[in-house]
Amino acid sequence: MTHSEQHRPEIVVGLVATPPDHPARVAARLTAELAGRLSERVDAHVRWTVREGWGEVAPRRDGGVEALLDDLAQRRTDDRWDVAICLTDLPLHTERAPLVAQTSARRRVAMVSLPALGLSQLRAARAAVPDLVSRLLTDASDQRVPPAGWAPADMASRVPAVHRVVGEADAGELGYVASRLIGRVRLLTGMVKANRPGRALLGLSKLLVGAFGTAAFALTTDTIWQMGDALGGIRLAVIMVLGLTALVAWLIVAHDLWEKPDRETPAELARLFNLGTILTLTLATAVSYLVLFAGTVLVGALLIDTSVLEQTLQRPVDFTDYLTLAWITSSLATVGGAIGSGLENEETVRAAAYGYHPEPGGWRDERDG
Repeated sequence: MTHSEQHRPEIVVGLVATPPDHPARVAARLTAELAGRLSERVDAHVRWTVREGWGEVAPRRDGGVEALLDDLAQRRTDDRWDVAICLTDLPLHTERAPLVAQTSARRRVAMVSLPALGLSQLRAARAAVPDLVSRLLTDASDQRVPPAGWAPADMASRVPAVHRVVGEADAGELGYVASRLIGRVRLLTGMVKANRPGRALLGLSKLLVGAFGTAAFALTTDTIWQMGDALGGIRLAVIMVLGLTALVAWLIVAHDLWEKPDRETPAELARLFNLGTILTLTLATAVSYLVLFAGTVLVGALLIDTSVLEQTLQRPVDFTDYLTLAWITSSLATVGGAIGSGLENEETVRAAAYGYHPEPGGWRDERDG
């Protein structure tokens, strides 16, 4: 450290991820660059120090944002940080609209709800967190940095998810709120991203193997060929939708993925969790279906000679007939896949539930280091 750096005031910013799952991945990338962004956006004459930490694996649900800020304030005091920012995957609401961020100058803490940022969560967090730090220090009358030269409402121009600001501006208790319609859509897509559907897809590998086995057996049955030829596109589409719906329902019931309201989980939060779980599983099973369909088309084209198919259907055939055959076969095979899903590793399937967070592995809290 140079002599000039020693005489610069130091401000320690704590960045806490709760739970240490998807938020921890965002926090890890943000931590590496946050000091530089604070120098650019807030004050270059301050020595910024960023500390990364974990929050609770299962954050408190019953107290909403206030409980989260209270826990964060205690962590800030214990670790002697100047300000603390929490990144969470909890979907939060205020005034019947998604809550994107909340600041509390009294506690010198702020919170960002990652799902409310939509799909571009890291990019939005890069824009929001330096502004939140600046706002906290300004509202707390910290003399080490100049006052923020922007009003809280200006956050909407830098963070697309923010629609308006609510709360007590004089007291520094501010909520940055999304719009009710577009904000809810953005929240749901953000929840699906936070729930990591790719993990659910990889976790259902045995389901896909079971479905492939069912499809391979069905391809050898000429009755299936005739059924595919007799059914129209609408009926085949209905069968596909029913098969995928049955598969998602089976996964939820068989692995107890449904969140029930209780004293710790309000009904509105439970509904959001369940909707996030359904959307995640629907996306994962839809991708599995496309993989199954592509594989079935390939296997059908290799195994079933055109002349044999023409003899069974008693008419000329082309490639669309193989697509139709793969369509009905894949739809029926998803039922076999549902049976096979009962053999899945419970932990990997449970990870698809939005309200479930496995004990983290590979993440290290600095205060434990």
